[in-house]
Amino acid sequence: MTLKEFKNSIEKKSSLSFAKENGTLIPPYFHITEMGIKSKHFIDCGGVVREESKVSFQIWTSSDFDHRLSTLKLLGIIKKGERLFNSNIENLEIEFEHQDETVGIYTLTEKENVFILQTTKTDCLAKEECGIEEENECCSTSGCC
Repeated sequence: MTLKEFKNSIEKKSSLSFAKENGTLIPPYFHITEMGIKSKHFIDCGGVVREESKVSFQIWTSSDFDHRLSTLKLLGIIKKGERLFNSNIENLEIEFEHQDETVGIYTLTEKENVFILQTTKTDCLAKEECGIEEENECCSTSGCC
């Protein structure tokens, strides 16, 4: 989900609700403790130099059980961030950081008026260079190959 899509969705809501993809709800007294731009400049294992940027949010809960983040307050945080970063960031993908046993990084989707934190996975970006064949879903699930 891009920042623009996230903002458009928030504007249509009267309250905010987040859950993990396994259905576990994030308690309604969560805080958005930061918004930022994460830029990554790296080389993959095949020698290709890459760059990517994402808008990052941190979602956190504490013992502040009375706290409720309104849609207007979150939109205000986003608008301040857009002015601060002084660039067009609306089309950047967003990610959320949330702590369980360790800090996890999640992408965001929406289902039935709830924002869903989806786990992210690592991957080899240069499979051809590394001699790794793409998995064929047919082979891995039914053995039809």
